Amino acid sequence: MTGMRIVGVHGVGNYDAAGTPAQAAERLAAAWAEALGIDVDLRVAYYAHHLHGETAQSIADIDALDDQTAELVLAWGLALGAPAELTQGPATMPLRHLADWVARRYGLKSKLVRWFVVTFFREVAAYLREPEGTGRAAARDEVAALIDAHRPDVVIAHSLGSVVTYEALSANPRFDVGLLVTLGSPLGMPDVVYDRLLPAPPVRPACVRHWVNVADIGDLVAIPRKLGGLFTTDADHEETIGLFDFHRVRKYLAAPRVRELLSEPAG
Repeated sequence: MTGMRIVGVHGVGNYDAAGTPAQAAERLAAAWAEALGIDVDLRVAYYAHHLHGETAQSIADIDALDDQTAELVLAWGLALGAPAELTQGPATMPLRHLADWVARRYGLKSKLVRWFVVTFFREVAAYLREPEGTGRAAARDEVAALIDAHRPDVVIAHSLGSVVTYEALSANPRFDVGLLVTLGSPLGMPDVVYDRLLPAPPVRPACVRHWVNVADIGDLVAIPRKLGGLFTTDADHEETIGLFDFHRVRKYLAAPRVRELLSEPAG
């Protein structure tokens, strides 16, 4: 594993206002390296600042989300199997009731689920709002630039980062990535992400030789948990990382299967 080059791509909730984007990337890389606990040459592509201006960062109330973001939340609820009365629109039922239904179903605290919904869907909406939006293009270019500079053996993309990475790699077929690992990926989420991707699935980035997807069995973002059939992946693995930690990157990086993947030759 020594000498392996890795590029990580972060997920939601990572906007860092302290210092420069380069310093934010360094802090993320240190956190990821600590979680992995193995000797690798790791860099993390930091793109959150490109979406920050497109999200209403002061919004803390789930029922104050704009209409476009609310539509994504409702589609997510439908994919989770929520009752029709909770997914037919904010005018019918406040979004907080949908979040509370999710909390009860998965044994989570309502406050944490509401926070998660606001954080995740604001950033997803900011990225996917326009096919060629400024923030979307800048985030994609940020990831591509680091991959081009670092020439990684492995790219590990978490959460929304897997969406940015899919589009960045697809736009750069000249890259050569031995292994793409997606963690807690929403790439297959119907009516929220899957139908808005560029390029449209089920294609696989031409520069990726192997693609392995890992999802926690209770991850509310990884819908569906298995991407095979929706994309030309090589394998899907399920993990159990526990309770509300289902979507935290530190838990994914420390998962045995992820470490096994990094110890195996990409081929």
